[in-house]
Amino acid sequence: MRVGVLRETKDRELRVALLPGGARALSAAGHQVFVEADAGAASGFEDERYEQAGAKIVPGARELIRSCEVITKVKEPTASEIAEMEEGQTLFDFLHLAPEPDLTQKLLDRGVCAIGYETVALDDGSLPLLVPMSEVAGRLAVQIGAHLLQADQGGRGVLLGGVPGVPRGHVTVLGAGIVGTAAVRMATGLGAEVSVLDIDQRRLSHLYDIYHGSINTLYSNSVNVEQSVLRADIVVGAVLKPGERAPVLVSRALVSGMREGSVIMDVAVDQGGCIETIRPTSHSQPTYVEHGVIHYGVPNMPGAVPQTSTLALGNATFPYLKALCDEGVEAALAHHTPLARGVNCWRGQVVHPGVAAAQGRECAGNPWTE
Repeated sequence: MRVGVLRETKDRELRVALLPGGARALSAAGHQVFVEADAGAASGFEDERYEQAGAKIVPGARELIRSCEVITKVKEPTASEIAEMEEGQTLFDFLHLAPEPDLTQKLLDRGVCAIGYETVALDDGSLPLLVPMSEVAGRLAVQIGAHLLQADQGGRGVLLGGVPGVPRGHVTVLGAGIVGTAAVRMATGLGAEVSVLDIDQRRLSHLYDIYHGSINTLYSNSVNVEQSVLRADIVVGAVLKPGERAPVLVSRALVSGMREGSVIMDVAVDQGGCIETIRPTSHSQPTYVEHGVIHYGVPNMPGAVPQTSTLALGNATFPYLKALCDEGVEAALAHHTPLARGVNCWRGQVVHPGVAAAQGRECAGNPWTE
């Protein structure tokens, strides 16, 4: 199999989809590995390391795409990258297609098999390729949010942990999944008062027990959401449904009632966001202010810490990439149900139910098994 690793082009996206160790393993298995020049440099993996692992360095995306059967990268492909793809090729990366009908249509028009990291799912519903980036994003949301609270950043001038004789800052976390749990861990570590909301009582009980009742665990309903958001210094949106559009839990009216200089960090922005006033931003211009509230909406937040993120992501994705190469795409999808669940588009058809529902398209099922 000929597998190619594209260099990321999204603003300040510095991760890379394949580690040199992965390139070595694929080469040893008889596959040809092509890596776009400088794809891993910002993550600490220079071209020389890939060459030593048996990979060939390719100067540009166009040559790489046209040379490979399987193409992998971290973030969603650009229009120019998709334009170079041909029917029958396979793309393996984060897609987040539910709120992106135009991007979906471009992939359908090219007839590629597009597999989303975020929709690969185990039998218990867990998402093995999303988990490591969710862990990173949850921690970063609080770390960055605490910085934005500083007065020199336009924030309220609140220190999350407070000092003796002074109230602590308050962090509200919407969602107690992987992102939310990581955010709670970071916020409590900084000494903040923390409220976490979810509709899953088991998750709330688990967090209550872990933190010995020192955090507020609240059932997510309109009253609790409103009260917790209005008193928060930082609101972390952590309600994600991979493959689907995130539900909106915080209305514009509620945001307008928040205190001036407070901060919204919506980790679900790449799925449309769970806060009505959020919109995608970039690492170059990460924030904007609405109703006096600082909004941070960078969809590729883990790209800010590329060494940590690349190591965590590469270790998780490699077994699935190797299966695609070793067995061939159709056989791998037939033999590995978790990987098959990750397919969003298959040769001109939408095959992921969440994407189809979000965009009002017909879902084709699993045509590779027919």
